[in-house]
Amino acid sequence: MKFVRREFLRFAAGVAVLPALCRIASAQAYPSRPVRIIVTTAPGGGPDIVARLIGQWLSERLGQQFLIDNRPGASGSIGTEAVVKAAPNGYTLLMVGASSAINATLQSKLNFNFIRDIAPVASISRTAAVLVVHPSVPAPTVPDLIAHTKTNPGKLTFGSPGIGSSPHMAGELLKMMAGINLLHVPYRGDAAALTDLIGGQVQLSFVGAPAATEYIRTGKVRSLAVTSATRLQTVPDIPTVGEFVAGYEANGWAGFGAPRDTPAEIVAKLNREINAALADPKIIARLADLGSTPAAGSPADFGKLIAEETEKWARVITFAGIKAE
Repeated sequence: MKFVRREFLRFAAGVAVLPALCRIASAQAYPSRPVRIIVTTAPGGGPDIVARLIGQWLSERLGQQFLIDNRPGASGSIGTEAVVKAAPNGYTLLMVGASSAINATLQSKLNFNFIRDIAPVASISRTAAVLVVHPSVPAPTVPDLIAHTKTNPGKLTFGSPGIGSSPHMAGELLKMMAGINLLHVPYRGDAAALTDLIGGQVQLSFVGAPAATEYIRTGKVRSLAVTSATRLQTVPDIPTVGEFVAGYEANGWAGFGAPRDTPAEIVAKLNREINAALADPKIIARLADLGSTPAAGSPADFGKLIAEETEKWARVITFAGIKAE
């Protein structure tokens, strides 16, 4: 009887191990066919370029094509919902960015819960903006700008690529933390906002470092600060906003997500390969051309960032009473 019981327990233990072994084998074989990376913006923009850059690396390393599937529209919710509804098998990934955290609060009628329904895979990059003003603005520094704005509440305008965009949120965060009143002017895209800033139709904006550098050099705009927590290596003479407004930070960021319940072994494999990419000098240099810095880390690290950013922008959106277009 003891022999039968011992054999039964040995059999039961083997059965319990089988699912784990199957998952490990599945991860080792992954990917066995092409993988889609859904990007919620149009081709040619920063998120699309970063997705293609990392997708090419993964294709070369893992022996299967990682194909970009651009699905713009509805502030990114169309593409995100497609990933939420996809099979959780690692063959559909999402290019995740700051807009994902912003839209969690800004878009009130989403058919998904971003934090619950998207599993973090890997952080890729951080991107800072430069707070720039038209030369006519009598404020050479951030403290001067704050003082001038408090003396002239609501008279200075700041342009952005649209309601809920990262530059818009950067401006609203400054308004909230510095206690100032700026009038927001939304545009349909970065180019239009920058054109009107140069022309003096709006007085300030938050512009990506690569786009701003040439206009700063030629004097068409004046730089006041960068939105990152530390100074940028590319423009080390420009201070951070946080040097004058304690705790201020407003970065763009990018990474990959996957449908909830994607096997942890597959997530871990993708995370390792993406972190390896972020240590490659060619990838680092290409990200630098885009004004970005690598941001390697674990899936848990990325999940923590997403949660913190979602909470942060929820506070700003609620405080400012921002409504989606």
